[in-house]
Amino acid sequence: MRTRIITIDGPAGAGKSTVSKLLSKELNCVYVDTGALYRGVAFEIKRQDIDWKNDAVLENFLRDIDLNFVMEKDSLILMSSGQDITNFIRIPEISMLASSSSAKPRVRAALLDIQRNIAKTKDAVFEGRDMGTIVFPDATVKFFLFADLGVRAKRRFDEMPDESKDINRVQKEMELRDGNDSQRKSAPLKPAADAIQIDSSFMTIEQVIDKMLKIIEKA
Repeated sequence: MRTRIITIDGPAGAGKSTVSKLLSKELNCVYVDTGALYRGVAFEIKRQDIDWKNDAVLENFLRDIDLNFVMEKDSLILMSSGQDITNFIRIPEISMLASSSSAKPRVRAALLDIQRNIAKTKDAVFEGRDMGTIVFPDATVKFFLFADLGVRAKRRFDEMPDESKDINRVQKEMELRDGNDSQRKSAPLKPAADAIQIDSSFMTIEQVIDKMLKIIEKA
């Protein structure tokens, strides 16, 4: 029996993570934060001081990397070689490195199998940037969630615990990442041709989920 796969793509701060988690609960299926995988790669690049721009070095690094998800209660934990790295992958430095390194086709290819293997056996909501365009072109329903840059920056700013945080810096880094992700040659950030686009700028999380559920029910 074919599994039901829902993809939610979009830029940072659009609400993908929150919406995807809650939607998966409503649908009683697995939630997969694919961005965490790329952040995990970036974390290990940083930790191991990998020259990721050197293709030979990068290929050897990716051959040995061991990333996988583990469910603990209602939380999805990212493990790297048996170590929980979930709390170390959300800092701005890792986010920017993930954006840059994920443009490498070798990185995307290495993580493709992990994502597709999950989908073979489980109904799932996959959150990312190229889920509907590249990873799951035949997904049951594809969404592209976006919002105004200023709104997204404020949301990300409010999530950050650091008292020295700067909203102007957050917005500039987000704008730079948007540009990197949308202009890269390999799997750029863009809505799939058959994706349903939702502007969450002035919608509550509940309103977004309600709209998605109604669309999924008709699929």
